[in-house]
Amino acid sequence: MENFSNDMMEMVSTSATEGTRRVAGAVLSGKRISADDALVLAYGASLPLLSVLASECKRNAGSNVVYFNRNFHIEPTNKCVYNCRFCSYHKPAGDPECWDLSVEDMLDIVRKFEHAPVTEVHITGGVHPKHDINYYADLIKEIKALRPDISVKAYSAVELDYMIKKAGMTYAEGLALLKKSGLDSIPGGGAEIFDDKLRQIICGDKIDADTYLNIHEEAHKLGIPSNATMLYGHSETWENRIDHMSRLRDLQDRTHGFNAFIPLKFRNENNSMSYLPVVSVTEDMRNFAISRIFLDNFAHLKAYWPALGRDSAVMSLAFGVDDLDGTIDDTTRIYSMAGAEESSPSMTSSGIAELIRSAGLKPVERDTNYRPLKEW
Repeated sequence: MENFSNDMMEMVSTSATEGTRRVAGAVLSGKRISADDALVLAYGASLPLLSVLASECKRNAGSNVVYFNRNFHIEPTNKCVYNCRFCSYHKPAGDPECWDLSVEDMLDIVRKFEHAPVTEVHITGGVHPKHDINYYADLIKEIKALRPDISVKAYSAVELDYMIKKAGMTYAEGLALLKKSGLDSIPGGGAEIFDDKLRQIICGDKIDADTYLNIHEEAHKLGIPSNATMLYGHSETWENRIDHMSRLRDLQDRTHGFNAFIPLKFRNENNSMSYLPVVSVTEDMRNFAISRIFLDNFAHLKAYWPALGRDSAVMSLAFGVDDLDGTIDDTTRIYSMAGAEESSPSMTSSGIAELIRSAGLKPVERDTNYRPLKEW
């Protein structure tokens, strides 16, 4: 460990347990840690030590750069065939908060950005009972006709499962059709938590973990990159979190198709799990750090600022995060309906850049696949 700074040596040598010191040393040596090692850190390492370890992992992955992009969302509907217990977004037909956008409504959202320098549209929402993959493929074609220059990141694995099966296709066939229609990547939503027993409790009628992973694997085989998520801060344990990340890490070893991992914080307003308290900012930071340390084959760790709030998003940059998502322009309601601090999420590029600079880091605007477009 002779190449490490005195501060790092001091931090490791004063760690609480021999096990923590051993795992910290392995991380600083660039070694892959096991699931058991990750649990040693999760339960035993101090927050300052986790910050040091995660920051070192981030430096090894890509210096002091923090990424963001210029993006907007389209949320076609909050009608959904599923009714997950943690969800504040789903509303039945007739509810005053229910919406079901037509294709023309969605194209109007795209037209709103006709002369804006956006690079990505993110499309995800409820699983509509009536629409199959052909409807959603045609939507992508229409968007590409209006803005052939922007990247279309669309449809979570949960939406894809339903729309592809409804059309009687295999996952490979359905994803190939969407790619031909202009799909560039898929988001990571719908992963929630992979543990089977816990998943039965919080989203029992939704696709299981293996199906989620299979859909992403098929996408990667077709050259469609994706993101991965994990819903944390509800009723899961650290064992559940590490198991979730282990399955993602194993798939990434095989396909190298994930762009980023995005831990998503559970918010407790307007859903049937509102009796659970929201976890602390300290727990958020611990979770980011463990994610960065354990997921050594994920190039990027994203803090989704509409879910966290701006202050916590900036703080996360000291715990391994290297991406703050994008400008969004008040086009998503998923987290605001669940009680997140950002009720109308929107930031300018210069605003995000200033947040990143306030942490002493370098803001870089990117495209969907993390190709740098501009240094701010």
